[in-house]
This record gives sequence, structure tokens and C-alpha cells, in this order.
Amino acid sequence: MTQIFDNPADFADEALDGFVAANRGYVARVDGGVVRSTEVPAGQVALVVGGGSGHYPAFAGLVGPGLAAGSACGNMFASPAAGQVYRVAKAANAGGGVLLSYGNYAGDVLHFGQAQLRLNAEGIETRTVLVTDDIASASLDQIDMRRGIAGDLTVFKIAGAAAEAGLNLDDVERLAIRTNYRTRSLGVAFGGCTLPGASEPLFHVPAGQMSLGLGIHGEPGISEHPMPTASELAELLVTKLLADKPEGAGNRVVAIVNGLGTVKYDELFLLFGKIEKLLVAAGLTVVEPECGELVTSLDMSGLSLTLLWLDEELEQYWAAPADTPAFRKGNLVPRDRREFAGPVAAETAEAERPTPAAADLGRQAVEVLAQVRDVVVEHEEELGRLDAIAGDGDHGIGMRRGVDAAVAAAQQAAANDGGASASRVLTAAGEAWSERAGGTSGALWGSALIAAGLALGNRDSYSGEDAVAAVTAFVDAITELGKAEPGDKTMVDALLPFRDAFLTASDGGAPVGASLAAAAAAARAAADQTAGLRPLKGRARPLAEKSLGHPDPGAVSFALIAARISAHIGSRLANPEPAKQGAQA
Repeated sequence: MTQIFDNPADFADEALDGFVAANRGYVARVDGGVVRSTEVPAGQVALVVGGGSGHYPAFAGLVGPGLAAGSACGNMFASPAAGQVYRVAKAANAGGGVLLSYGNYAGDVLHFGQAQLRLNAEGIETRTVLVTDDIASASLDQIDMRRGIAGDLTVFKIAGAAAEAGLNLDDVERLAIRTNYRTRSLGVAFGGCTLPGASEPLFHVPAGQMSLGLGIHGEPGISEHPMPTASELAELLVTKLLADKPEGAGNRVVAIVNGLGTVKYDELFLLFGKIEKLLVAAGLTVVEPECGELVTSLDMSGLSLTLLWLDEELEQYWAAPADTPAFRKGNLVPRDRREFAGPVAAETAEAERPTPAAADLGRQAVEVLAQVRDVVVEHEEELGRLDAIAGDGDHGIGMRRGVDAAVAAAQQAAANDGGASASRVLTAAGEAWSERAGGTSGALWGSALIAAGLALGNRDSYSGEDAVAAVTAFVDAITELGKAEPGDKTMVDALLPFRDAFLTASDGGAPVGASLAAAAAAARAAADQTAGLRPLKGRARPLAEKSLGHPDPGAVSFALIAARISAHIGSRLANPEPAKQGAQA
């Protein structure tokens, strides 16, 4: 159980600050994560990795010569926001382009993808290689849907060594893709991990049992088995990985036994010895193995086995030197420290002065966001428990972080002389939500708020048509970015019925308040119906059976928010303030 902290909400940031203080010879702090503090040759490809905090040595511990150039660091088990990834990559870029690499999780894909689009638009050539090594998360014929666990290390190490050797972006990407394809992992857990400040682990494993196929974000395994002996566990892991070996695999493998947090090194060594004997008996040669904590999950009691099938080129880069805070191999010539001031922030254009109607709508937007915050706070623990059934349990705290930041940013935007338009308020709120929450919900809610704000603009007056435009823009942003469809068991299953009911009521001549009431009721009913669905997207997908009978947390949180907004707007429209009726349409 994580016990050392002041405020659990500050745990990730303060831990990262302390990590930098302890490793200034390797890393420098930038807004969003860390980059190398030593000189980087001009024109070298920058490998930028990252993900949620709580996995040390991944991801910041792997920044240094021969490995990553930078790491974007999100909150506990939550993806870094797109802006964080962008700033870290911008700071790490040495002129040779950027390769982003991270585990295949929905929030990371959304945020890193947004950052990649922005970097490419600015002329910084950027590519992505997802790590998909976990054989428990999808079948071999769906390998692209697998999530990344301890195989992160093999992909990062070989890509980083290739960049250090001066290869161009095409070749670094090619080697990372090949490494990922030839890497397989499988993990087990004996007990769940506990987020800072939480009183209970994210999941429990029954006494005398072992959970097979766990994730690294506190997700429980896909099946439970009687607790094996060390020899039985070694046999289980090796047999399943060898049955999944890549096409064209040779007989030289890297074997990595990875502790997830509380399994002691002596136990890991004992297991590795048994694993090595089984691999040799299978006709394999074990090359430069690793045994220890490499990709953890806070205090989870568990471990994983990773196998990378080498070829001559991959073996060259796996054996190449690296020097980082947490991973060292061979010898590198010491590098000079560099003075690092961080990326220069883009100048913000002077905000357009809002019209009276737009400023009043901006004030209303702040009030609505405050209502959203209140309902999220009220249901934070409930949403976390619901998410923990088949996910990592962070939906409640993630929504809380996002909406707290959104309200603060909205209030600050509206506090300027003359106020601020709803467009500016919602844009500020959306950017803050994305930055602070991270994860899938951060990306989706942040983008949706910004889209709704842009749809409202800065007008002299507003009508029901503008409300329709804002709702449509909000929904379109989520569906286009998240790529989820009805029936996937996501927020979209409540979102689309909300939109359809709102548009139907509006087209029938209903005022905004009545349209919202109909839409909120439709969202609530649809969210309840997700209990009968199997998840086809996100972290809950590998645990579809566990999710059956329970509604989707994203759909539930959206329905709760829709109901609160409907009640607030209905009350306000029923009792308008005389001086502000012009913006109430």
C-alpha cells in the first residue's frame, strides 16, 4: 500500500520532481515530463516514450543515452495529455524527427495521436510505434489490439539504440516495429495494487489463487487459477509464450522476468532459473536476459515473463550500451550537461472582446461547469468502483481531476475585464480538462468542450439553433476522436441517444430546457442498458465477462452529468435573471 505522500492528488507530480532531483545527471524536468539533461547530437532521432505514472522504472527511468530522449508522464495510471506529449517531444527533438512509442491503451493512443498531428503540422516529422506484447489481451489474429506491458522495454531499448547509432527515422521506426512483432509477454498477479490515498486495492485475488493475464494499470487478470509452485508457474508462462511465438522466429531469445512491485528479487531469480532451463530444453539460446523490476504497477504483487525473438540486427541493438537512471548496459562516453530552459511557449493571440450576449453565456458556462464538478465529486467513489470491475478503477478520480481543472480555468477566463465568451470559457476548460485528467476521458471531454465552445462562437445573440450546433459539435468530437460505435460499451452508448433525443425535441419545437430533459432521460436509460453489453473498446475489453451485468462507467458519468445540467438549465430558464434574458434562448 502506498503510504508516503502529503496529498494523493499531488503524488505523481511530486514523485517526478523527486526523481529529477535524484537524477539530474540524466534528466531535466520540462512541462509534461522529462528529457535528457545531457547533450544530444544534432540530427539524432528522438525516441519519446511515456504513459501514466506508477510504473517506475517505466517510463522516466528509461531516459538517457542509448535509450529514450524524453518521457511524457501522466498522472497515476493515466495517459499524459496531448499538450504534455507535445511539449516533451518538442523539447527532445534534435532535428532528426521524433518516434513516439507507448503501450496500446485507448487514452495514450488518443493523446499521443493528437500530439503527433500537432508536431507534424509544425514540420517536426513524427511517427508512432505501439507496443502490443500482451498475449492475454487479444488473440494472435488480433495482435494489433493487444496492450503493451513489459515488452515496452524491448521496443524502447532497440529503438533507442538505433537512434543513438545515427540511423534515420525510417530505420528506427522499422526496427521498433519488428521488435514489437517479435516480443511476447504474459503476466500473473497474486494481489492488486492500491492507488495513493485509496483504502482498498483495485482488485483482490482470492486466497490460494493466482490471477492470469493481468494488465499494468491495476486491471485484474482474465482468469483465476490455484496458486502454483514455482516450477508450475514457470511451465505455464513458458508454454503459453512459446505457443504464441512470431512467424519466422529463430532460436535466440531475450528473456525478461519482470516484478510488478512487491515480489522480491530472490523470488524473481528463483523463477528465472526455472524459466531458463525450460527455454534451453526447448532448443532456445537465452541472450543477455533481464531479471528485476522494469515495468511495475505500484505495489502490485505479481510478475510477468517477456520473450523477444532476436535476429542478427535486433541482437546488435539489444546488446548496445545504454545509460539511464534505471537501465544500464555496457559503457558509453560521458556526455556534457546542457543548459535546458524548455520549449518557448507560443505567444497567445489577444482574445477577441466578447459581445454582451457571449459574455453572459460565458458566465453561464462557468455555472454549468461548476454543476458538472459537483455531480462528479458526489459520485467519484461510485464511478471508481464501477471502473474497477473490469478496468483500472481511475475513472472517478480522473473525472474529478479533469473537472476541477476545467472549472478553475473557466473561472479564470471569465474573470477578465469584460468577461469572456462561452467559446473562450469552454476552450480554456477543455484544454485544462485534457491536461489534468489525462486518460481516455481527459482526451474526449477536453476535445468535446473545445468543439462545443467553437460552435457557440462570439455572437450578438443566441437561439436554440446554437444549442443544437453545440450539442452536435460536442458529440462529433467524441465519436470522431474515440472511434467508438454504438454497442462497444463506451460513453458513446449514452451520448448518441442523448444527441438524438435532443435533436428530435428541438426539431419538434421544444425549448432548450425541455430538449435537455428529454435528452438526459434518454442518456440515463441508455447508460443503464450498457450493463448487458460486452466491452469492445478500451481497457475493459480483455475482461468482457467481468463487465457483464455492470453499466459502463463512462456512459454512467455522462448520464449523471447530463441530468445535472438539465436540472440546472431548467431551473435557470424557469427563473431567469431579468438583466440576462437576452442570452437565455
